[in-house]
Amino acid sequence: MKLNLTTATAFFLVLGVFSCKMLEPENDNYNTKDRMFRDPAFAEGLLLTAYTLIPTNAYAYDEVATDDAVTNSRTDQYLRMATGEWTARFDPQSMWVDANSAIMYINQFISILDEVPWKRTNADVEKLYKRRFRGESLAMRALFKYYLLRHHGGMDGGGAALGIPIYNQFLENREDFSIPRASFAESVASIYADIDEALKYLPLDFGNISSADELSGGPYSDVLSVEDYNDVFGDFQQQRMTGRHALAIKARVALLAASPAFNNTGNATLWTDAANFSAALLNDVNGIGGLHPKGHLFYLKAQVDEADITTGDKKDLSEIMWRRPFTTDRDRETLNYPPSLYGTGRVNPSQNLVDAFPMANGYPIDHPNSGFDPANPYAKRDPRLSQYIVFNGSKLRNTEIRTGPGTGDNGIDALPTSTRTGYYLKKLLREDVNVDPASASNQRHFNTHIRYTELFLNYAEAANEAWGPDGTGTNAFSARNVIEAVRKRAGIGQPDAYLAATLTKEDMRELIRNERRLELCFEGFRFWDMRRWKLDLTKPVRGVRIQAGSYEYFDVEARSYNNDFMHYGPIPDQEITKFQLVQNKGWN
Repeated sequence: MKLNLTTATAFFLVLGVFSCKMLEPENDNYNTKDRMFRDPAFAEGLLLTAYTLIPTNAYAYDEVATDDAVTNSRTDQYLRMATGEWTARFDPQSMWVDANSAIMYINQFISILDEVPWKRTNADVEKLYKRRFRGESLAMRALFKYYLLRHHGGMDGGGAALGIPIYNQFLENREDFSIPRASFAESVASIYADIDEALKYLPLDFGNISSADELSGGPYSDVLSVEDYNDVFGDFQQQRMTGRHALAIKARVALLAASPAFNNTGNATLWTDAANFSAALLNDVNGIGGLHPKGHLFYLKAQVDEADITTGDKKDLSEIMWRRPFTTDRDRETLNYPPSLYGTGRVNPSQNLVDAFPMANGYPIDHPNSGFDPANPYAKRDPRLSQYIVFNGSKLRNTEIRTGPGTGDNGIDALPTSTRTGYYLKKLLREDVNVDPASASNQRHFNTHIRYTELFLNYAEAANEAWGPDGTGTNAFSARNVIEAVRKRAGIGQPDAYLAATLTKEDMRELIRNERRLELCFEGFRFWDMRRWKLDLTKPVRGVRIQAGSYEYFDVEARSYNNDFMHYGPIPDQEITKFQLVQNKGWN
């Protein structure tokens, strides 16, 4: 279950990525490259360092740069980005340095892994290590190529879709990095190639086995020694890159490629691929039956405890596919609790997001059958609203939170740490954490890399575009089946009349996008979903002031994006200058 990064943190090898060579000191009392070839732990530090650069190791809270939230920190980098400062020289979302650095660490690791004595005392185990590390490295490289493509793929001046420079070897000199950007399609193909090659070496899951028969049909069906296999692929390797994770990354890439931002011709084959890639993983957890009944509350105590699986990352625990190791702290709560609970109220959900939650009967609040009461706007709503957002009169840690003007420290704009929108964040927080300095307590948390709810929603989106609301292709379930299960789990009243009346692909598309917005809110998806869907980025963020029972809705913060080109991120300006790369349209 544990990912041991101690070797990564102890790794002091100087790697000259994107830099000129420096004067080299004498080999006196410091680590050199030669140590990699005699010390396996030191060599593995290259790969483990790449793990430390995965962006989902921590929550970015970049929703405050979208229509879902604002921040009360007036110096926040995402606030600056959303209100007009986003340029090729100031890009808080840039992955260029981290992802390319990770790729170079991985490439160097691949270049030396056959020469490292992984297990001097057992030649068979040494061969297994080499095979596993090769697959793990290739899949990790694919992951970072995906993040580069998502963050920096774009269009040139002529409307051609551009991808990333493809670095598949370790490069030591600055001039070697002068590789032109590949096309978007070539970049996707490069990621697929890495994953397909990785799957020749990676088992679907890590974890101890009790019989070699369990390896039948997989890449290690030739291994006869259970002890040798468990030494290399056993429980201790949990939460490292596996074949299952690699397939999920492939499904993500396919969804990006099929999306309107990059699929200008509406190529239905791309949607079919995206649906089928996700379906292959969902079929392995019993399809719709594998939707975890509490998966949307994965951050609460019961689900956190369930994720502490000491016997292997088994597919039947089908919400968290891949996560970070546990931490025991109160950081999220300190950041986001309201001030009366000793928090800094940092992320403030928007009225825009609140309005996206339907009524408990499933109808949008502006539908004539919804039963929405403007004088009592939080009554009879989708249960996820009260689970994810603190609104006026709701409770957090058994404390009623009042957000209207003049209601105390939690009131709107009362303090620098108070809400700016009339709402506080509740999702991701544990109410059994106490932030009060006089009696503070911590609880266990984890950060999620991939959870199955995302894959279900990926499938629903792609299946609807490929085959319509009720088509299944070669699979056993449709987009409607997925959305029905997701809404039923959330607590939408059954039968779901609104879903039943959603008949066209276009109407289902809007419903799927809204369910994705709700289910994945504050997990780092909205910023990228808006861009790949090419939505209007300029809608202002709204809030509410509540006084004497009246609800005054107002614009809290403008969104100063340019819809002509800001659906794509820029290539960093210094990289354009150094390597004469083609910049994405509009960022010149």
